[in-house]
Amino acid sequence: MTRKPILSRRGFLYGAGGVAVGLPFLEGLQPRKLRAAPPERPRFAVFVRQANGCAQADNGEPEQFWPSQLGAITKESLTADSDRAVSELAEFADQLLMVRGTRFAFPGNGCGHSGGGNQVLTAQKVSDDPAGNLSLAMGESVDNRIARELNPKSNPEPLATYAGAMGGYINEVLSYRGPKDLRAADRNPWSVYTKMVGITTLPEEVIQQIKTRRTSVNDLLKEQMSSLMSSPKLSKDDQDRLQLHFDAIRDIEVELSCQLPPQEELDAMAAQMDYSGQDDRMQTIVMMHMNLIALAFACDYTRTATLQIGDGNDGTEYLLDGVKFPRYHQISHRIYSDGSEGDPIPDALGKHHRIDREHARMFAHLLQRLAMYTTDTGTLLGDSVAVWCNDLGAGVSHTYNNIPWVCAGSCGGFLKTGQYIDAGDVTHNKFHNTILSAVGLTNVEGNFVDDFGDPELEPGVIDGMIAV
Repeated sequence: MTRKPILSRRGFLYGAGGVAVGLPFLEGLQPRKLRAAPPERPRFAVFVRQANGCAQADNGEPEQFWPSQLGAITKESLTADSDRAVSELAEFADQLLMVRGTRFAFPGNGCGHSGGGNQVLTAQKVSDDPAGNLSLAMGESVDNRIARELNPKSNPEPLATYAGAMGGYINEVLSYRGPKDLRAADRNPWSVYTKMVGITTLPEEVIQQIKTRRTSVNDLLKEQMSSLMSSPKLSKDDQDRLQLHFDAIRDIEVELSCQLPPQEELDAMAAQMDYSGQDDRMQTIVMMHMNLIALAFACDYTRTATLQIGDGNDGTEYLLDGVKFPRYHQISHRIYSDGSEGDPIPDALGKHHRIDREHARMFAHLLQRLAMYTTDTGTLLGDSVAVWCNDLGAGVSHTYNNIPWVCAGSCGGFLKTGQYIDAGDVTHNKFHNTILSAVGLTNVEGNFVDDFGDPELEPGVIDGMIAV
């Protein structure tokens, strides 16, 4: 018996074996009474974290990160600033909002990297116990706040992802449910994907067929997809949007399969997909996670996600243009050491700048992926804010001042994009209050959020970030 497509209020298509695939926004499937006056679109926020600070002006070193001037950002101005890392984002100039002039309010507890990681998405104090590299944040992170208030009840958790090795000194740092309650992030894109589409309910032999590219999740939904695509309720734009969505699902499966040509290595496939942090696959895994985050937003699987690139003091040996760099943490110290003494690394500042540019390019991939999904009003990027952040201001000094925030997407017009602003040396809880307000949250009086972070911090938002 052919099972007709069953659409939930969240827009899911259910197929054989209980597999569920979320659908993008389809205008023709909205309740008739809402089509003339569509409800406010959902807003999304993703936070992509780089470690070890950026190569900005600090400790006597020259500026190599920010645009050369505050004010309006254009493709032409960023292209002219070709010696700055953010010039890699010139294609998205009109969607960018760069914010300097924020600082972490609280000192670390024996380890600058751990203390920065504790604070970057929480704006909370660092724990007294545990201390040092084991210190934890004393409150929830911004992604948790968004998920707690906006996520569908069927999936109350934010999506927490991770790319890179875990050295054991400091591993995850980003996502907190509450005081000292650090959320584990998922390094394995295949695991993230299966959770999203419900593939874990399928027989093991079907899962293996999908892993080896002999079967697609789309194959399991072929009849349901065909029926939905032929629905007279869907416009041509809806059909195009739906086809793009199904194509993206298959693209992700192909990326995740990583099948080696020899048949005898087929059994090693699953082990390859269980990514454990290999440096030479770092950029590939980052982009896979970014593709999954965009898919999760398009499906309204979650309203928020984090992607941590590298561990607390990222020791990745980045492979750039065929050259393996020294450990990134040591580059940020400018010496072959994780401490304060060691032989100098040749052109360490140039190497740090090159790694900044690589992170900018990876961030640009996320923006391209978000922009790929169209909505009734534009693109998913326009409905979102993607944030490229860092848990230090700069590497050598381990400063908590001038933390870099590079945002993209206006969150439905709330954020003032095409701008590079200085927030005026404010504590970074105000940045997060602004982001929380952008995704649609309010304080108890119905005004902009002003209560995120430690209660000792001055409340408020950063007015220069807001378009209205």
